[in-house]
Amino acid sequence: MKPIDAIDMQILRILQQEGRLTNQALADRVALSPRACLDRVRRLERTGCIGGYRALIGRAALGQLVLVFSEVTLVDQRQATLQQFEQRAMRCPEVVACHLISGQYDYLVRLACRDIEHYRGITDAWINDLTMGVARIVSHTELKTVKEFGGWPL
Repeated sequence: MKPIDAIDMQILRILQQEGRLTNQALADRVALSPRACLDRVRRLERTGCIGGYRALIGRAALGQLVLVFSEVTLVDQRQATLQQFEQRAMRCPEVVACHLISGQYDYLVRLACRDIEHYRGITDAWINDLTMGVARIVSHTELKTVKEFGGWPL
């Protein structure tokens, strides 16, 4: 893999903020020909430096959501238990982020639900499904988002 140079980093910074920018506009901003710029973008996509493109939907468009951070502790840390929990979390559309972490609990999960009863239904199902291996869930309701993920620091 060719190392990322300063122009590649500039392309990544620009596309992270303005993913719909045309190749011509991007080429102008990084002082390359359109063909050279497109070749770099395609290489960055092929090597996984650019993982995809998507629209960021404003939360206001979705109505009032209850956002909850859940500290999930499993009954054990066997690989099979971790995999079972992770597979279930990946299939749950309300899970907007899930992180295996070190410390007092195993996972930090962020859920976006219609209301608190919707959230309780999900977590009750997780606890009651013994194959998931969930021992305890501690919940923290989000009161205000001060800063949302806006991309990686480049």
